[in-house]
Amino acid sequence: MIDHVWREAIEELARRKLRTLLTMLGMIFGVAAIVAMQGVGEGSRREALRLVESLGLHNIIVEAKSQDTDAMRETRARSVGLTLADARAAGDAVPGVEGYAAEKTVRRWAVFSDAGQSDAEISGVTPDYFDLVALHVAQGRALNSKDDQALAAVAVLGYQAAHQLFPDGQAVGKLIKANHVWLRVVGVLADRDLGKDKFEGVSLGAESNRVFVPLSSARARLRFQPMEDEADRMLIRIKDADKLAGAARVLTKMLDQRHAGMADYRLIVPQQLYEQNQKTQRIFSIVMGTIAGVSLLVGGIGIMNIMLANVLERRREIGLLRAMGARRHDIVVGFVREAMVICTTGAGMGLVLGAALAYAIAAFAGWQVAWSPVSIAASVVACVAIGLGFSIYPARQAAALDPIAAIRDE
Repeated sequence: MIDHVWREAIEELARRKLRTLLTMLGMIFGVAAIVAMQGVGEGSRREALRLVESLGLHNIIVEAKSQDTDAMRETRARSVGLTLADARAAGDAVPGVEGYAAEKTVRRWAVFSDAGQSDAEISGVTPDYFDLVALHVAQGRALNSKDDQALAAVAVLGYQAAHQLFPDGQAVGKLIKANHVWLRVVGVLADRDLGKDKFEGVSLGAESNRVFVPLSSARARLRFQPMEDEADRMLIRIKDADKLAGAARVLTKMLDQRHAGMADYRLIVPQQLYEQNQKTQRIFSIVMGTIAGVSLLVGGIGIMNIMLANVLERRREIGLLRAMGARRHDIVVGFVREAMVICTTGAGMGLVLGAALAYAIAAFAGWQVAWSPVSIAASVVACVAIGLGFSIYPARQAAALDPIAAIRDE
């Protein structure tokens, strides 16, 4: 019985294919907009989180500002720039500090081995650097405090740098030459291609194409300009993420005092960058959600219109059904069943169109697509609910027809 009545509803709508399709358009576009927005939005959120995690969600980053020679000379008269002493002072003065690290980029002339050469950057880092930026070693080991204390001539290679210098994949224990210094490779990092160089204007590091050496070794063995900062970047990890804003304020005051008020650094809180990014995404979602909602509303109005038109065209049929014993409830259910067919079919087509749009937008913009089953289910439920809501009035109008008057109607 159930299959029969549903088949009747489908056949009734199939007799008016163009009208039914036009009625579905609002539902199709509404669901498609929601699905595409959700897929792209969720993918963007996960991509932003992945990029921020490479900076450290619990980290505060302090970067030295680049300046021209004259400005640098004026600044150095009052401030020596970022130093390891600043990092140690932050560890003592800022509440909730769990660890800190420093990084210094070395001007590269040449990086090569017996098996190849590379355009990798050279970076001096403190031992905790790998932990603070979540870098993992695939072969060998990371740099440690003994390397730093002994000014050891050792290096850890990024994945891409290792592949360029040692195509056979056997880098650990081999020698490379960075500028004029020979270094022994003690480790190779796991591949982490973020796909982007920056997030919200902040450099992501490109660790895959870098040669890491102990910072103390870099300072002792490699060459730097006289007025350069001792460190280009400091990372301060705060144990409690809820206290990052307060810790950033304390750190700013401390650095202002140590640098004599010179603005030769900038402070970055990755968590705030992520929140700012998500705020923009929420605005985008609200706009798209509004458009989708309007489209669904238009689709609901379309369903009401076609149902009212069907009532007028089928007055004699409705009158005959009532005369043969059909109850008003049966008439209402019949029209609602037709609305259900329109809604579910429109929702299904909207899901397919929305998924296609999401992948097309992602391919064009270079984003990722991710799906949330709850959001997709909610869009379908909203589509069906709106369609059913707008079908009640025409259905009740049909049920309220006087059977005798309806049968007499030409």
